[in-house]
Amino acid sequence: MESVREPGVARTFYPNDPVALSSLIDTCLEGDSGEDCPKALIAPHAGYVYSGPVAGNIYRKVVSAHDRITRVVLLGPSHRVAFRGMAIPSNTHFRTPLGDIPLDTKTIFDLCELPAVTVMDQTHEQEHSLEVHLPFLQQVIDDFKLIPVVVGDATKEEVADLLDRLWGGDETLVVISSDLSHYEPYDRAQVIDARTNAKIINLDATLEGNEACGCRPVNGLLQLAKQRGYTISMVDVRNSGDTAGNRDRVVGYGAWEITERDQAEGDAWTRAEKQTLLQLAREAIRSPLEGEKNFNINLNHFPDRLKLERATFVTLNLEGRLRGCIGSLQAHRPLVVDVAHNAQAAAFKDPRFQPLTHQEYQKIDIHISILSEPKPLEVSSREDLVSKLEPGVDGLIIMENDRKATYLPSVWEQLPSPELFVSELRRKAGLTPGEWSADTRVLTYRKEEFS
Repeated sequence: MESVREPGVARTFYPNDPVALSSLIDTCLEGDSGEDCPKALIAPHAGYVYSGPVAGNIYRKVVSAHDRITRVVLLGPSHRVAFRGMAIPSNTHFRTPLGDIPLDTKTIFDLCELPAVTVMDQTHEQEHSLEVHLPFLQQVIDDFKLIPVVVGDATKEEVADLLDRLWGGDETLVVISSDLSHYEPYDRAQVIDARTNAKIINLDATLEGNEACGCRPVNGLLQLAKQRGYTISMVDVRNSGDTAGNRDRVVGYGAWEITERDQAEGDAWTRAEKQTLLQLAREAIRSPLEGEKNFNINLNHFPDRLKLERATFVTLNLEGRLRGCIGSLQAHRPLVVDVAHNAQAAAFKDPRFQPLTHQEYQKIDIHISILSEPKPLEVSSREDLVSKLEPGVDGLIIMENDRKATYLPSVWEQLPSPELFVSELRRKAGLTPGEWSADTRVLTYRKEEFS
């Protein structure tokens, strides 16, 4: 016998008219969807005018698997009913203005075998943390069955066990619903949400309610990801002051993804590792601006790959213009330490610029370059060097007597000719641009750059 859960927050959190709703979601989904669909994602659940752009940035990644996903596991926190454990509904369908979604009733009722799971319709009736995701899912997936779970006072182990049971294969998408900080001033919210982001991408399953209202389902996902050896990447973190409303009292929103195929190969860096380094660089710059005397790095909080000795450059751009760049050519300390040190140096010690201000900090873009180990390049002449360089790929170090200078591979964008690249690098080193010496030594390296 069919039993339908009717929409509870249509008209308030999103439009009740299907045409207007579909159009609004399409606007939120605008942008490149990419080719890799997440296996699991975390997305916000506020009114679309506030959190829709952030949700859209993660849901558009699902479009590539629109005809492959046939089941969605959806977990969100309980906002209206206090209870112990996790609650499933007795309904057969959930309704939105875009139509009815069938529930995977057999699997749902099999969950009752878990001690922490119970059937409790009242937790679902007006719960928006699940409902606001449904129209997005209907827009990006052709046909699917839903497994909705409202999470009450459940442990991360209980949530992880449930997710592990439902994880499935490529046919299953896992969605965790959560907003971030609530009703803080804009600047304060940014600090709290940055720390929450750091916890999430480091799989630190100790989130509390003031950091994320969906802390319990999120902690369960982080617990399972750590058990399975997955990494998680940030897609977007903003707040209502960035999307709609004033900045006096804002709510934070974030989007993250787990992509099972996103594993590091060789010395390539995963998206999760890149996000960890970018967040670390931003925190290293923020710390002295907030009056903190020391920015200490506990290496025990980072995976082994991020503790490898690597040389890096950190570049700061402000409104498209260079605002600082400092780096290391030789690897001599752990990667995370080098990034943090160079980030602070680029912000406050680049002799070409005044120290970065707090106002500028809010607007800077951070770019990180991780360098490979420089290797000597055997050349017999200037012409030989020019012929062996690979434009757009090679970084170059020139040394002659006590003179030394380098150009990162990105400099090829401004100096695309190998002849010009070499001449200007010699000029940078204080050497005559068009000359060559038997004492000249050159090394090449490559880099992975991200922002």
